[in-house]
Amino acid sequence: METKRFRKNDSGFVCANCGLEVEPLGYSSRNHCPRCLCSLHLDNNPGDRASGCGGIMDPVYAYPDPKKGYVIVQKCRKCGAVKKNKAATEASVQPDDIDKIIKLTVVDNR
Repeated sequence: METKRFRKNDSGFVCANCGLEVEPLGYSSRNHCPRCLCSLHLDNNPGDRASGCGGIMDPVYAYPDPKKGYVIVQKCRKCGAVKKNKAATEASVQPDDIDKIIKLTVVDNR
């Protein structure tokens, strides 16, 4: 039996890094703060909440993808894991800070 690698988990949350109250995205799983672009290392696969780490994931790099738009690369402060997340720059509720994303495209901290 095949297991899905993506589970929709679109709950609101308070950003552990900057304290912003983040609203649900509404159409997909929002896992990072639209203001500081940080998230928590909660998932092994998107939405599964199976990681035991819980460290803050800092945005270290971003790049444009012709199909996905911008992709934000994050690195965990606690364990060093690196994850990629699709940016929500076109969201109707709390869109991601496009200026911060663009700045991340010129610095590669991977």
